[in-house]
Amino acid sequence: MNIIALNGSPRKTWNTATLLSKALEGAASQGAETELIHLNDLNYKGCVSCFACKRKDGQHGKCAVKDDLAEVLEKLETVDAIIFGSPIYYMSITAGMTALLERFLFSHSIYNPEIATVYPRKIQAGFIYTMNATEKQVEQFGLKQSLNLHEIMIEKTIGKPVTSLYSYDTYQFSDYEKYESSMFSEEAKAKQKAEQFPLDCQRAFEMGVKLASDEI
Repeated sequence: MNIIALNGSPRKTWNTATLLSKALEGAASQGAETELIHLNDLNYKGCVSCFACKRKDGQHGKCAVKDDLAEVLEKLETVDAIIFGSPIYYMSITAGMTALLERFLFSHSIYNPEIATVYPRKIQAGFIYTMNATEKQVEQFGLKQSLNLHEIMIEKTIGKPVTSLYSYDTYQFSDYEKYESSMFSEEAKAKQKAEQFPLDCQRAFEMGVKLASDEI
């Protein structure tokens, strides 16, 4: 069992990366080999609409762009599960994660109504979201419905439903006094970090266990 986690956050040690690491810990506890890839370390772009992945005489089902993401896309061809992770910026996943999904999903989708995907097999996947918004705000703005569109396309590609985890109202700064953040209560944020975030970490660990044991 080989599981890769993709960190769409530019930060390597904060909320998203922490939850992804916990998920991989859970997978490793079941004997899985794991790897965490920080997308922000890579130099790449989104889909360039070259359509090489659709050519009958070319690399059918393969992204032809040769940049730092090419090796990652090759790894995603052979893994047994993928865990995507992204903070929410302006009501959506990060640009880096969006670019990754464009390249990964579009290259496995062909214009044939009888073939849903050319991804080589069915695998498990999870998606971890972190955000400054509260659960109430997420419901108010219908954010889950928007994010679910990505999950629908992932499911179409890999052949299995995506398990999602939402971590709300996350702690953003190590020292709130250094930043203009008067719209937030540092005390409430600290309470959320102390009480809820450990529970989110446990949920992430359990996600990894399930992905590795193929129980989803």
